[in-house]
Amino acid sequence: MPDTLVERAGAQVLMCDPDGPPIATLEDALDLVGAVFQGADTVAVPASRLDERFFSLGTRFAGEIMQKFVNYRLRLAVIGDISRHLETSPALRALVRESNSAGHIWFVPDLETFDARLDAVR
Repeated sequence: MPDTLVERAGAQVLMCDPDGPPIATLEDALDLVGAVFQGADTVAVPASRLDERFFSLGTRFAGEIMQKFVNYRLRLAVIGDISRHLETSPALRALVRESNSAGHIWFVPDLETFDARLDAVR
């Protein structure tokens, strides 16, 4: 199944296929930004598609990707279990907590939580 544009909780969302290609470069993330211009304001990426460097903040990969989404005024939702990364990184735990309290970047464990967050901002 390819990445698809769908409506969820009243919002247009680019739902990224869990079996799609990994997001391993800034260009991969920019491809998602470009795909959103079909009419979505949110990109939902399964955590499993993100390169491991995304969760190692010292690489700055997560910051670069997140900044692109903020610059284009798009919401990025990372969906899935990232607990193994959180257990080993206090900095990542702080980033997730901060991001989830703002409006542009969300880390959510599942689609139900994602839908609830979307519903709350509509």
